[in-house]
Amino acid sequence: MPLVIPKEIPAFKILKQSVFVMDTKRAFTQDIRTLEILIINLMPTKIQTENQLLSLLANSALQINLSFLSTQSYVGKNTPISHIEKFYQGLDDFKNKRFDGAIVTGAPVEQMEFEDVKYWEELKEIFTYLKNNVTSTIYICWGAMAALYHFYNIKKHNLTEKCFGVFTHKIHNKDLILSNTDEIIKMPHSRYSYVDETELNACKELKILLKSDEAGVALLRDKKDIFILGHLEYDKDTLDLEYKRDLANNTKTQKAKNYYDENNEILFTWRSSANTIFSNWLNYDVYQSTPFVL
Repeated sequence: MPLVIPKEIPAFKILKQSVFVMDTKRAFTQDIRTLEILIINLMPTKIQTENQLLSLLANSALQINLSFLSTQSYVGKNTPISHIEKFYQGLDDFKNKRFDGAIVTGAPVEQMEFEDVKYWEELKEIFTYLKNNVTSTIYICWGAMAALYHFYNIKKHNLTEKCFGVFTHKIHNKDLILSNTDEIIKMPHSRYSYVDETELNACKELKILLKSDEAGVALLRDKKDIFILGHLEYDKDTLDLEYKRDLANNTKTQKAKNYYDENNEILFTWRSSANTIFSNWLNYDVYQSTPFVL
């Protein structure tokens, strides 16, 4: 939540450069209401992903009402159909509704061409709906690559080896979504693709916020939306479970880098950054920007 202080106090000008402050006049005229957030869950293990995202959103002091959307042209088999029927709706159910914020998850299809994904045409409709009816959207991993391709024609490129582990990132450009984070931010990655930094820099609408020497660009934004190429939402054991799953499926894989200590115990090193970034998004990009009457 913002700090409310008189605009004339010297600290106002100094603090405004790094954190969000609100002058007294604006604070007294603000209307406050519950935020409407839409989650577009493309993961086959929907319940696990719900738990991860909701635990981050719950850290905000803001009141949030959640809605869930899943694709209708393809329904995965890893979530009970009773759960989907009870909690999820399709795009047609939201056509006449607007949202303050939205989150689009990743999906385990990144080695496929976008056009070969079974629900690609439906997803393009969803992306267009989000652009026109949501104040700000976070796109995660494959969801971010798909959105960058749809909106800016930025292609994904295959990696020769899976980017898998927890990597350190430095702030490339300052932004309110990075307020109160450390200068070094750790983030899990689990992907077979990347987006080229040169192509991103050539797009004037995009601003790179976080970069890693090992994992490349990890966080960027345009005027209203956020693109996260890693997985800040991951639980402590998610990478470990993915590694064991790949071994069980005889998939060629490597242990996650920078994830285990010398005793092979998991180091949970990204949670505080994840909480801060998601809370900042809810405050600055959603709550402070959304209209009172949707």
